[in-house]
Amino acid sequence: MIDEGLRPYATPRQWEVYCAVQEHGSQRAAARALGCVQSNISTALTAMHARAVQRGYSPDHDMTHPAPQGFRVKGTSTLYDLQSGEARMQWVKTATDGSEDALQAIVDGLKDEVPSVAPIPPPERVTASLMAAYPIGDHHIGMLAHKSETGENFDISIGEDLLRGAMERLTNSAPPAETALVAVLGDFLHFDGWSAVTPTSGHLVDADGRFYKLVRAALRSIRHAVACALQRHQNVSLAITIGNHDLSSAVWLMEALAMFYETEPRVTVDTSPSHFKYHRFRRNLIGMHHGHGKAAKPGDLPGIMAHDRATDWGETLHRTWYTGHIHNRQFFEAPGCSVESFRILPPADAYAANNGYRSQREMQAIIYHDEHGEIERHRITPLMLEEA
Repeated sequence: MIDEGLRPYATPRQWEVYCAVQEHGSQRAAARALGCVQSNISTALTAMHARAVQRGYSPDHDMTHPAPQGFRVKGTSTLYDLQSGEARMQWVKTATDGSEDALQAIVDGLKDEVPSVAPIPPPERVTASLMAAYPIGDHHIGMLAHKSETGENFDISIGEDLLRGAMERLTNSAPPAETALVAVLGDFLHFDGWSAVTPTSGHLVDADGRFYKLVRAALRSIRHAVACALQRHQNVSLAITIGNHDLSSAVWLMEALAMFYETEPRVTVDTSPSHFKYHRFRRNLIGMHHGHGKAAKPGDLPGIMAHDRATDWGETLHRTWYTGHIHNRQFFEAPGCSVESFRILPPADAYAANNGYRSQREMQAIIYHDEHGEIERHRITPLMLEEA
């Protein structure tokens, strides 16, 4: 039975999904009817119900007093009749909801015009035995740096231009592998909400602009990266790893992009909220983790991979971890698996520069053979982009 009370909290697509589930009786049947995967059905329903609950509407829990537009429900207290169990009275506590602007920013970011994101025909010829991986190190969209203080300027616009140029150059130089992996290794956004602080430690960061600017820039940048990969490769997998600067934003980023590409069969988006992500290409197994936290020590990651992907571990010959966080290249090799941290394109911010942190800046494309593992690398630096 369709609950019309949910309609105000659903996007047109979410309402279509909800009605399809009611009509066909299950998420699986609805997915078949709509021509999408079941995970997209579940994601749409979860988002719709979450927004309804945030505004105070959840009849299954006796919440039927929605907060007005611009407000959210902080909490409810319900008085029940001891004999009948029915709700007698309810108190609803509300507060202004600043997240409405953030949600609208996400929608606007998905709609922003990026020429390279128009429907792209597949390449005429690809090599089935090859995969191209594009690890994107901590890109810190929203960071602000001044050349006089840090040695280089950086802001949202520079960050977009750097990644755009690097992806275009790397995909053009890579062989036409059938498969591509775009691996965002965490901290893609410099801060995680309306306050320019890190979510884990609360440290104040140097920020360029309002949060909605980060949202739009992040979405545009990754859409462009995927578009570049689609021009060169038949199938593209997108994995967004959760970092310590963007604990929440990485989640909405992957979910928003999954919705954006749900009708593009050539793109697969990993929406797992796990901090440990994996991608297998025949005899190759790649793990992705931002590199922060106690579980991210290089010596521990091979064992975590063997535990999490025991079958894949046994069936593969070439296994590696991609990590970020430290902004420089380090390589560790354990029996059966290597761990590599990647350099980044942005310069240091004031905190890093004043504390003596220094590293070369670059982005790479890594080419894998389905049987022989890594066979070549392509490298681009900001200076190379300036000289182009």
